[in-house]
Amino acid sequence: MGDRTYGSYVAGEMQDGASRSTFAVFNPATGQIVANVATATADDVRDAIDAAEAVAPQWARTPAHERSRIIRAAAAIMTARIDELARLLTEEQGKPLEQAKGEITYGVEFLEWFAEEGRRVHGMTIPPTTNSKRIVVTKQPIGITAAITPWNFPSAQLLRKLGAALAAGCTMVAKPAEATPLSALEIARCFEEAGLPRGVLSVLCSADPHEFADVVMNDSRVRAISFTGSTEVGKILMRSSADTMKRVSLEVGGHAPLIVFDDADLEAAVAGTMASKFRNMGQVCVSVNRIFVHEAVAADFTERLRRAMSDLPIGNGLSDGIKVGPLIGPEAIEKVERHVSDALDRGAQLLLGGSVATGDALHTKNYFEPTLLVNVDESMLVTREETFGPVAPILTFTDEGDVIERANRTPFGLTAYCFTRDLNRAIRMGEALDYGTVGINDASISAVQAPFGGIKESGLGREGGSMGIDEFLDVKYLSIGNLS
Repeated sequence: MGDRTYGSYVAGEMQDGASRSTFAVFNPATGQIVANVATATADDVRDAIDAAEAVAPQWARTPAHERSRIIRAAAAIMTARIDELARLLTEEQGKPLEQAKGEITYGVEFLEWFAEEGRRVHGMTIPPTTNSKRIVVTKQPIGITAAITPWNFPSAQLLRKLGAALAAGCTMVAKPAEATPLSALEIARCFEEAGLPRGVLSVLCSADPHEFADVVMNDSRVRAISFTGSTEVGKILMRSSADTMKRVSLEVGGHAPLIVFDDADLEAAVAGTMASKFRNMGQVCVSVNRIFVHEAVAADFTERLRRAMSDLPIGNGLSDGIKVGPLIGPEAIEKVERHVSDALDRGAQLLLGGSVATGDALHTKNYFEPTLLVNVDESMLVTREETFGPVAPILTFTDEGDVIERANRTPFGLTAYCFTRDLNRAIRMGEALDYGTVGINDASISAVQAPFGGIKESGLGREGGSMGIDEFLDVKYLSIGNLS
C-alpha cells in the first residue's frame, strides 16, 4: 500500500510540489503507510490561487444549469466508485467501512442538493421611492474561496463546502487535513473527469497547515474561507481574516449534551445515544459528550446503555461487522486516557471499558474500549472538554430548569439532544437549549436540506440547506435612475 504516491492537485493536474518533499499517510488500524503525498509549498499555494483567479470570471459566467450538470456528473462518478473511495477513506481515517460508505453517500447528497440550489439563486426587485427609479437586488459569486477541512470526515466536509461554492459560481482552493488528504485528492479527480474547468478546484496537501493558511489569509484575492476544526484555530483564522476583510465561515468545537427525561422512550434514547456517541468512535463534532439522565430512570437507562455498548465489535474498519475502529492516532488516545483517568480520580465509577483495547487482531495502540462512566459531575474534564472518543459519561438530574442551566454551562453551542414524550416540554427545551441545532427525540440530525452550524464558540455561518450557498454569494443592490 505504501508505494502509492500523490501530488497536490493544482490547475487540473497532480503536481509534485516545488519542494519535492513528501509526507506519509498512515493507516491508524495497522500503522502501515497508505501512501506518500507531496508537500505543497507557499509557491504552490500561490500557483493555485493564480489558477483560480484566471478561471474565476469564466466559471462565474457559466450558466447555473451548466455548473449543475458538472456537479451532478461528479456526484455520479463518486457514486459509481463508492466501494473504492470508501476503502481508501477507511484506510487513511480508520472508521468502519460501512460508515465510510455512508459518509461518501452523505457528501454526494450535498453535491446533488447544491447542484439544484445553484439554479435557484434568485434576486429581487424592491418598490422604488419615485417612478423614475428601479431598485434591483442580485446575488453574485463572491470569487475565490478557500476551504480547510478536518480528518474526521475527510470526504463529507469537503463536499458540502465545495458543492455550495461551485454551485454559487466560485472557485476553490482546498487544504485537507494532513492525516487524511487522499479522499480529497480522489474527489478532485472525480471532478476533473466530470469536466470541471482547470483551475476551478485545487487541493493542496502538506504536513504543515500553517504555510497554506498564511498564504491564503494574506492574499486579498481570496474572498472567503470555510473552516471546520478546532475553536482555537477558528479564532486564529478570524483574526487573520481582518486585514483583507474575508468572509469567514466556521464550524468549530462542540460539547453536546443529551438529556433523558423520566417520561422518555428509553429504548429510543439508548439507540440515539449509541448512534451519536459511537459513530466514528466518538470523533464527531456533534457527538454526545454529556449524558444527563433523570434520576428516576437513571438505573434503567444506564443498564440498557451498558448492554448495548458491550456488544460493539472493535477492530480494523475493513473487517466485517466492525462497529468501533481505531482513533486517528496516539494524541487522540492520550486525550481519552487523560479524561477517563481524571474522572476516576475525581470519584466517577467505571462500568465498562476504560482502557486501550488490545488483542491479536488489533495491530496498533490506537483502539480504545467503549467506556461507560457514572457518578460523573461537572468538576471532571469529560464535562468541560470535548473528549472526541468512545466515552459515555452519565450525570443525573431531577429538575428541568436545573438541567437546562447545566446543559448550557459551556462556551460551545453546536448541538444538543433531548428525549421526552411531553410535547410542551419538548418545545420548551428546543427553545431554551443554547445550541445551533437541537434534536428532539432524534440524535441523527444530519440532513443536507437543513442549515447546520453553531452559535457561541461553535462557529459562524451555516452549511447545507438554502442558506449554505449564501456563504459564497455577495448581494448587490442596483439603483437605476432616469427612467421617467
